[in-house]
Parts: sequence; C-alpha cells; structure tokens
Amino acid sequence: MKTRRDKTSKRDAAPKTLAEAGENRIVSEITRGLPLGADVRVGVGADCAVIGGARDARWQLLKTDVVIEGVHFLPAEDPRRVGWKALSRALSDIAAMGGVPSHALITLAARPETEMEWVTGLYAGLKRAARKFGAGIVGGETSRSPGPIFLNVALTGWVERQRCVLRSGGKPSDAVFVTGRLGGSIEAKHLDFTPRLAEARWLTEHFKLRAMMDLSDGVAADLPRLAAASGCGFEIFAESIPCSRGCSVRQALSDGEDYELLFTIAARDVPALEGAWRKRFPRLPLTRIGVLTPQTKSSAQPRIADSPHGHDHFPQR
Repeated sequence: MKTRRDKTSKRDAAPKTLAEAGENRIVSEITRGLPLGADVRVGVGADCAVIGGARDARWQLLKTDVVIEGVHFLPAEDPRRVGWKALSRALSDIAAMGGVPSHALITLAARPETEMEWVTGLYAGLKRAARKFGAGIVGGETSRSPGPIFLNVALTGWVERQRCVLRSGGKPSDAVFVTGRLGGSIEAKHLDFTPRLAEARWLTEHFKLRAMMDLSDGVAADLPRLAAASGCGFEIFAESIPCSRGCSVRQALSDGEDYELLFTIAARDVPALEGAWRKRFPRLPLTRIGVLTPQTKSSAQPRIADSPHGHDHFPQR
C-alpha cells in the first residue's frame, strides 16, 4: 500500500541546492516577505522597481544587473563590447517599463593581475553606451576578486505615471508582439544589441500597451512569466516567430539574450499599431507572435509546449 510519503514527488520536496530549486523558485523563495517602503509602487516581479506616490506625475525606476566572466562573456572578448553589454542590459530593463535612464553606479571586481588596458577598454564601452542613451555614470566601487571578473550596474531612471507598463497588465485576447529578430546570441549578438529605449518611448506615447518586458531569457522563459504575472495563459504562433539569420524556431525561442521588447496590446489596436510602426521604424521588424488566453488550471504555470524553457542560471537537475 502506498503511503502519502510515497506519493510525494521529488519536485515537491524542499530543494537543498540552487540546482535542485531552479531560478524561478530561487527568486520566489528569497523575495517572499521582503520589506517595502510606503512609496514602493512595484517591487519584485517587474523589470525595474517603481518608486513614487500614487498621484506623482513621474515615478522613479531602479535597476541592478551583473555580467560575469565565463557566464555572460568569455575572457577573450573585446572589453569595450563587454562594457557596452553591461550597461545596455540595465538600459533594456528601463525600456521595458517605458522609461528614461538617469544615473548609473558601476561596481567592478577583478583579479589583481587583470591588465589595466582591459579595464580602460571596459570603461570605454560603458561610456559609449551612456553617451548614446543619455545616462550618467556617477560613481561606483572597485574591488579585488580571487575569481572571475564581474561587473555590476545599478541604474536609476524615471517614467511618467500614465506611461509606466508592467508585466501584469495583460488581458485575455491581447495580441502578443516582439520587436526585432530572435535567436543567435551564441554568435556574439548578445554583445552588440541595442536597448529599445526609443521604440518603447514611442510605443507608450502613441498606444496603450497592456503588459511589457524585455527578452533576456528568451520567449520560452519570458512569455510564460508575462502571462503568469497577468493571470493569463497564452497561445503562440510558432510559424510567425521572427528568427535571426541561420537560427531555427527552437533557437529563437530559447537562446535568450535578445533584449528585444515583448508586449501585449488590445486586439482592436493592432491594425493602427502595425501601420504606424512601419512608418516610424521601417528597418525594425514588429511581429505578432501570439495571443493571451484566459487562465485555466493547466495554464496556471504556462509554458511553451515542445520547447526548452529558455535560459535559466540554475537549471533543475
């Protein structure tokens, strides 16, 4: 006879390691019950924290991000490209909220034998991204590290209250769109991407977006997150996925580090959006890749069938 213990699956048991938990469960566990101030509009669960009064015209955005040698870049990479990527990752999250970047603090930890030329090249890339997108680099920290180099960026920004877009505003029957083409990060695309700040500002000025985030872990990971945050399921149109040259649909869904915008909009606004986008951004594809659906019991933890889960720093074993 089976006991209740026999019926307990390994997945239900409390994980003992990060690898057993997986990234989503780790985040859920460590962020439960975090203290928030009275002026916090959104804490965990969005691309940026949102700070401000309920009637303030503008809200402050807060974001931190890290790139680590051997995880986000290889040791032989041009440090200028690493610096560009490090700041642009955080800028992409500001874009995902419909915001404008303000000021960055940079923390660098490196081995003592790291060449000074590498570090100056890194900061050349940081400065190029900051000038390009109107952010100030106002300080930070340097530290000795016995292990791989890591670079952390803490970035502030702002967004008008009426134009702030969260992951959680999607509605059933919303159309799901992505900008650009997806897949191919392994070919170093992840070092040269353009954060979609201008596109996001234009979108929020001219249309009422329901939900939005940037694609850092791939559609296979990020669309289920957006749908779950919105209390929805989803249907994806695999034949419509805009693939980078040489990439399969599977790669486009799961490679990650695209840093394109993923957003939803009411179906009635789709014709106007598509027509206006072609005129404003004729060289950048905008593709309808799916639709949000009512949440059912089976879609409470939605995922893309027959697809990898996208990038996970702690894939479950």
